[in-house]
Amino acid sequence: MNNQPIRVAHIVGKWLGGGVESMLMNYYKYIDKNNIQFDFICDNDSTNIPYEEIEKMGGRVILIPPYQKVFKYHKELKRVLSSENYKIVHSHINTLSVFSLYAAKCAGVPVRIAHSHSTIINNNREFKRNVIKNILKYFSKLFATEYFACSDMAAISQFGKKTFNSGKVIVINNAIDIERFKYDESIRMAKRKELNINNNTLVIGHIGRFVETKNHSFLIQIFDEIHKNNQDSKLLLAGQGPLENEIKSKVIEMGLDDAVIFLGQRDDVNELYQVFDIFLLPSLYEGLPVVGVEAQASGLLCFFTNNMTKNAKVIESTEFMSITDSAQTWALKILDAYPFFKRKDTSEQISDCNLNISVESKKLEKIYIDFYNYK
Repeated sequence: MNNQPIRVAHIVGKWLGGGVESMLMNYYKYIDKNNIQFDFICDNDSTNIPYEEIEKMGGRVILIPPYQKVFKYHKELKRVLSSENYKIVHSHINTLSVFSLYAAKCAGVPVRIAHSHSTIINNNREFKRNVIKNILKYFSKLFATEYFACSDMAAISQFGKKTFNSGKVIVINNAIDIERFKYDESIRMAKRKELNINNNTLVIGHIGRFVETKNHSFLIQIFDEIHKNNQDSKLLLAGQGPLENEIKSKVIEMGLDDAVIFLGQRDDVNELYQVFDIFLLPSLYEGLPVVGVEAQASGLLCFFTNNMTKNAKVIESTEFMSITDSAQTWALKILDAYPFFKRKDTSEQISDCNLNISVESKKLEKIYIDFYNYK
């Protein structure tokens, strides 16, 4: 290894400020930049890219055509990877990594990492996407030299049980800055005042893009059942996405517009967690959701869909529920559990589950250095 840091090309696809981008930035902030630097290769129609923050840390953002323009994508990505002489390419676009890693192989990149960030769960609402994903996943290993995943379920889903059981998949935990999300009563009160929410109001929270996977429609139904039982309750939704207007219309149709607050894309999510009392994540599928880890680090009572790795449960109070259960069943479970819940500092439990970014970033750094030296 020379005196210059190893530059790792992270292929992000369309940067929209979601969980994968959050995970990447967490690692980038804490990794030793004397040893490792990140460059982010993103689709040129991306939004919410933190250019200034990345550049201050010594990284670069490189925009290329989206993969849908397959020939332009391949040509430009191959050109970028060749001209910059990258030794490590780390692709985060799940089953679509077949396209990015093929370009990397053509460019002569010796270390090509395919990273699985979610599970593939078949459901009728995403039939077309499921078919495509299930076809592409068989090619996900084709041009990769290394396999990463955020959880055991995400690993098995994309790379297969045999590959996972053989020890060929490295699990990279979706670690966070624990101190940033630690429960703080003073922040809670100040933020509630800012949002004009009474201290005694029951606040249900959710952070996620308005896309089919996040299942906002069902989330609204759950909150409707909760609100029928407790009129002094509110639902806070942070994020943006293509289904946002559809969900807003549904909220108005159900007569919940005074109780549901749409917060848009936020850079203060650590403070929003303080405002919440309960965090809901009824997604159709997940890998190991960053927001789920953050919510538990804030000491929240959490309810997740069971279509994700059980490793997502970090604190004892967190509950998994079936996506096939009714909204009323979810609501009753939540309302039964909340009176007995006491919020507390969960920092130690988060660390014990290998989710402390200051520790996990060192592990990733060593992996990159080992790959660089031995390939």
